[in-house]
Amino acid sequence: MNQLFSEPVGEDWKKMEEPVPGSPELGVERIQRPERDLVSLVPGEQGCQWYQMSQGGGLVQTVDLSTVGTHQGIKWKFVIVDRNFGVGFESNGLEIYCFVFALGYLTVCQITRVYIFDYGQYSADFSGPMMIITQKVTSLAYEIHDGMFRKDEELTPSQRGLAVRRMPSLLEYLSYNCNFMGILAGPLCSYKDYITFIEGRSYHMTKSGENGREEIQYERTEPSPNIAVIQKLLVCGLSLLFHLTISNALSVENNIDEHFQATASWPTKVVYLYVSLLAARPKYYFAWTLADAINNAAGFGFRGYDKNGAARWDLISNLRIQQIEMSTSFKMFLDNWNIQTALWLKRVCYERVSWSPTIQTFILSAIWHGVYPGYYLTFLTGVLMTLAARAMRSNFRHYFIEPPQLKLFYDVLTWIVTQIAISYTVVPFVLLSIKPSFMFYSSWYYCLHIVGILVLLLLPVKKTQRRKNTHEDVWLSRSKKFDEGENSLGQNSFSTTNNVCNQNQEIASRHSS
Repeated sequence: MNQLFSEPVGEDWKKMEEPVPGSPELGVERIQRPERDLVSLVPGEQGCQWYQMSQGGGLVQTVDLSTVGTHQGIKWKFVIVDRNFGVGFESNGLEIYCFVFALGYLTVCQITRVYIFDYGQYSADFSGPMMIITQKVTSLAYEIHDGMFRKDEELTPSQRGLAVRRMPSLLEYLSYNCNFMGILAGPLCSYKDYITFIEGRSYHMTKSGENGREEIQYERTEPSPNIAVIQKLLVCGLSLLFHLTISNALSVENNIDEHFQATASWPTKVVYLYVSLLAARPKYYFAWTLADAINNAAGFGFRGYDKNGAARWDLISNLRIQQIEMSTSFKMFLDNWNIQTALWLKRVCYERVSWSPTIQTFILSAIWHGVYPGYYLTFLTGVLMTLAARAMRSNFRHYFIEPPQLKLFYDVLTWIVTQIAISYTVVPFVLLSIKPSFMFYSSWYYCLHIVGILVLLLLPVKKTQRRKNTHEDVWLSRSKKFDEGENSLGQNSFSTTNNVCNQNQEIASRHSS
């Protein structure tokens, strides 16, 4: 059934309050566009009256191309947009082809770097920027697919917020993928947030109009990122100093040293495993925090104001160090580590696959990271640890909620177990090669692998359902209430896509212990 498009295909669409003189009575609410912008109408597929606008990027069905009215000296044409345009014009899986090609090309680049240039070294590491571009290309492909070829009721709230309703121009596409701020180390951002920043709408205050669309109320003075940038540069400096002075002395390779394995007691092995992996993290803290600071210095990353009126510059932050180091569950650690990549994996894989989304997401993460065998050992072990931790939590956590002393004991115990499990899991990720990785696991007698398998075999596992309808609507309603409260203090209401995800992760992190 034809109905008017509730969201304009292009920025120059207008809604006229009264009929334009000379227009026919169409019996529907009118959305009009100047004739001078209605150009390059190209017949669509399957012989139906579909057209694709080369500038607007949307699919429209004309009432009558010869129907023209005039108003204030401008010619207008009337169009009706069918909400169900996906029925008449399908994307034919182009987003999947894009995903497979981008990931395949990235894999070829990584094979070339690893096995042709220098195995085990990073002297010719050109794959880093390719990994970021792969994320952006595939994310945008799915966002366009969601916005132009799927019905709104088929989308989750997060997909609806990220959906791109207009085909980007070549300049916009290249700018998003290759801008200087994120070309080397990212972090990934949504296309809508980036375009909002580029077009200078990051600081607009909005309110909902009578037609349900956001209308600009006023513009708040652009906040200065200087304090946020200085704070992040200080974190970079401390992380770099720690890496250069301490990390080398606490090498992860010592965990497989024959003398260490022969002489060290089990408590010593456990403590050194944790400390050595703790010392390996600052280099990631340095790179991701520096990338975040670069974007902030350019003015990108503003996420509104907190309840105290302080500007928040964490829209595209990639990690939360305090939550990482104090994680009391495997999920809490993953939710706060490489945040934007985790969101990308969720958006392009976890939310879209119907079979074993956890397993497929971890496998995709391994392929994206590279071709070293250690990556695959880490992420396959991560699947086991994640499922086992989920089973343990669902079966035992409710016994430790009250009293507070018991909850504190549970938190301390789960912190210790989580840190050991994380360290055990990621050793192959650092060692890279398959032989050293199996040497390490053999020295530990594969104990955590065995424990994880026993947990899954012996404990009842509740089948988890991904939040698509009820649960995500709850999250969305919470985020809207949060945004309304923040908007009273000048919240950036345009950059809300990552806000919802970040708020959900913050809430999940607080409740995952």
